[in-house]
Amino acid sequence: MRRPLVTAAVLLALSLGSLGAGPSDAPPLPDRLADTGGGSQLITAEAPDTGSTTGTVTWWERRGGRWAEAGSAPARFGANGLAEGATREQGTSTTPTGLYDLPYAFGIEEAPAGTTYPYRKVSEDSWWCQDNDSDAYNRWVEPRPADCRAAEAEHLVSYGTQYARALVIGFNYERPVRNRGAGIFLHVNGRGATAGCVSVPADAMAEILAWADPEREPHIAVGTASGPTAITRY
Repeated sequence: MRRPLVTAAVLLALSLGSLGAGPSDAPPLPDRLADTGGGSQLITAEAPDTGSTTGTVTWWERRGGRWAEAGSAPARFGANGLAEGATREQGTSTTPTGLYDLPYAFGIEEAPAGTTYPYRKVSEDSWWCQDNDSDAYNRWVEPRPADCRAAEAEHLVSYGTQYARALVIGFNYERPVRNRGAGIFLHVNGRGATAGCVSVPADAMAEILAWADPEREPHIAVGTASGPTAITRY
């Protein structure tokens, strides 16, 4: 009578073990994306859904031909959640979804030790132009040109916490579309949700900058866990 009980116990243990093994067997997120940008480093910024203002930023790298997680941190998104980057409108306080390059880093503080990424130091004359009528739309300007109104630009030095350190996200950057949006960055957390950027704690931002290698062509993928803006679509 004891042998069937032992067999049943073994089968139950095997069954529970196989159920528990499922999630760990799932391929890493970069392997499930439609595109990773072609480099060997990638940052993912994933929110549960388009109405979310929080989620997770994870940075990945290729090791031995496989994607491996290099670090992770809680993330904040736009005050009004996320929106499809291809149709997003300026002034909506939404974080644009999509896959983007990371042109350069900047900050009010010095670059973290070990940083090899191009890093631009903020000065009193540093502005980011968001004026749709300016030739400098969605560009760093220093000093601010006459056709870029101060009311339609960010005086970078004024954001001592958020822009202590940051990475420019290449949304609407290479060929800017007016009214699509300007000044989208990965930066240090402020008091709460962002105006459309992605933000992480200060220590995570420092770690990302020391990790990012321009030779490895890092990109950032921003999206939701599922639906039309699912991160796996990009």
